[in-house]
Amino acid sequence: MRIVDVRTHVLLDPGVDPGATSSAQDTIVVEIETDAGLVGIGETDLNAWVARACIEAPGTHTMDRGLRSSLIGRDPLDPAQLWQELYVGSAMTGRRGALVHALGALDMALWDLCGKAAGVPCWRLWGEQVREMLTPYASLQPDASSFDDYLHTMVAWSQRARELGFEAVKIEATFAGPYVHKSLVGSDEQVIEIVAAVRSALGRGTEILVDVQYAFETVERALAVAVGLAELDVFLLETPLWADDIAGYAELSARSPVRIAAGEWLATRHEFVELIDRGGVHVAQPDVGRVGGPTEALRVCGFAAGRGRLVVPHAWKTGISAAAAAHLAVVTPNMPFFEFLPPELCTSRLRRELVKEELELRDGLLPAPQRPGLGIELDFDALVRFEEAAR
Repeated sequence: MRIVDVRTHVLLDPGVDPGATSSAQDTIVVEIETDAGLVGIGETDLNAWVARACIEAPGTHTMDRGLRSSLIGRDPLDPAQLWQELYVGSAMTGRRGALVHALGALDMALWDLCGKAAGVPCWRLWGEQVREMLTPYASLQPDASSFDDYLHTMVAWSQRARELGFEAVKIEATFAGPYVHKSLVGSDEQVIEIVAAVRSALGRGTEILVDVQYAFETVERALAVAVGLAELDVFLLETPLWADDIAGYAELSARSPVRIAAGEWLATRHEFVELIDRGGVHVAQPDVGRVGGPTEALRVCGFAAGRGRLVVPHAWKTGISAAAAAHLAVVTPNMPFFEFLPPELCTSRLRRELVKEELELRDGLLPAPQRPGLGIELDFDALVRFEEAAR
């Protein structure tokens, strides 16, 4: 079998809001086609136009080969070997950052191809099954214009998530720092107020995760919020400090009464070694596409397990990334949850409409995927509409 084409689709939600802190409003979908007629599908959480450039740019010399051109004519059935060749071949431009994130979409599509070729779900190619039912958490970020509206909507959405069967919810509470959502600037006390309202509404039977998206510039400020959240039985506090503040994470992780989680932006296992060994975080959060694809995500999960750390992957994108995270959860013992944007509780049409027949929640759990590859089917009419919106 040989790869005959690599196609990229830049997609945009027609209702995109530049003031929203949400990367679910655009995506790049990659299709890798073979001479056997099989097509693998992947995506990554990166500015879709930048991702397309990384994939389609031609190479000019041996240390800067093009990703797409390097795949044409190759056998797709050894993604790990192809990953290494693409990583090394593009090293002068890549090694980290956007190019590795783009490589992740290709790696995801290659694994989808391998599963389809073998007639098995991807997870069967990745390791031993450790669970039959998976536990997603509902990731919630209302589109609100005031704090009171945000609070009331968050409580209502949390309750609706519970009605849908979710056993865990994540509260996006970004009222400070560089990524304030919808210009809703607020105090640190309001973060705790939102969580307290959700905890009161849900009781103690539901796990609550909290994401503040790099809001705090000091360890002491982050620690004060962590102490307040600990009284509300919060499972983790996500990205409280800037991604490069490894020393800050080390101090905060050592002192916090709540698990500290980070890693959604990182590329390759090498950055997770630093985050875990030097930064001391309790929970690693690779994005399956952005870290470099399933090949690299599996390595991160194994490394985290060896260090006694949990993994709760980031998947703020479409049903493609949600499916990839679900397959990863089947073979990863140290993954108690993975991120899932419920289509019913997400403002992005791209999230709601791009993928058909997603995994179905059953009493708060998702059954291990059984269809070949990633097991997803694109709605190509929706893909055309979103591609036109991006032009």
